[in-house]
Amino acid sequence: MKGKNEQRAGLLYGVGAYGMWGLVPLFWPLLEPSGAVEILAHRMVWSLGVVGVALLALRRWAWMGELLRQPRKLGLIATAAAVISVNWGLYIWSVNNGHVVEASLGYFINPLVTIAMGVLLLGERLRPAQWAAVATGLAAVLVLAIGYGQPPWISLTLAFSFATYGLVKKKVNMGGLESLAAETAVLFVPALGFLLWLGARGDATFLHGGAGHGALLAATGLITAIPLVAFGAAAIRVPLSVLGLLQYLAPVFQFALGILYFHEAMPPERWAGFALVWVALMLLTWDALRTGRRTRAEALRLAVRAAEASVPTGTAAATGSAPPPAPAADPATPGQSRPA
Repeated sequence: MKGKNEQRAGLLYGVGAYGMWGLVPLFWPLLEPSGAVEILAHRMVWSLGVVGVALLALRRWAWMGELLRQPRKLGLIATAAAVISVNWGLYIWSVNNGHVVEASLGYFINPLVTIAMGVLLLGERLRPAQWAAVATGLAAVLVLAIGYGQPPWISLTLAFSFATYGLVKKKVNMGGLESLAAETAVLFVPALGFLLWLGARGDATFLHGGAGHGALLAATGLITAIPLVAFGAAAIRVPLSVLGLLQYLAPVFQFALGILYFHEAMPPERWAGFALVWVALMLLTWDALRTGRRTRAEALRLAVRAAEASVPTGTAAATGSAPPPAPAADPATPGQSRPA
């Protein structure tokens, strides 16, 4: 019962995290007339304050000394901070300039870009369904490029920057709060310096926009940290396959907001491009679920074999039974690859 309750709680945390990320386009327009760079700077400054308070409350600061003694890891953190700044800044600009649908496309194609980077940079091997998904994704980009009259650069930049961020985070291997604290700490001084420079020029909106506007800018720290905490709570309670499916909630919500709330245009060629992307994602999802089932079945078969092998022969004879003979060959059907 406890396990089921934990999984249910994890599912709710996951839906909450991706739901908040999906609905965040409703928040950024509230910060106008602040520009995207000013909003990004506030997000960095206030996020460090929020995660700093959280780390102090949880007494999780031992990692700081270890990180400072690892120059390579610090370099990776700085790289992650730079890449996520590009991602966050462009996303805020896109939402506040009428490109919500195109921004959502970036997060739809992000899994395809991640797979492609795994092949090109890490030498990973793809299964046939994954190759088909990547090819379909490329076809979608071509269709959209023809429709737009140019490559969908907003979508591609968001997808590649977030995929790069994920790759670097994989190498850093730190917890969510810790990594966000380190990344925002790297950018805190430049972000604060930019805000002070804006204030000296008289262009800052933090105080000139009134107390309510200032409070909204300060809330960017909470908007950044709360979904991350919920995601971390989900990640330790539900399987990765479930998180992989939940990740599509965010771009689905963003896409729906772009059409229904922001009333962005969806000409036929854009629908065609999105349809191809969704076909690619369905292929990926089907392949992931099938591979997961095979992996679990293989693990169960090996566990049964190990249990049978551990039964002493004398015990089996005394009980008048013997373990069934193990199959002489792998039961996988011809032409069917086993999961790696």
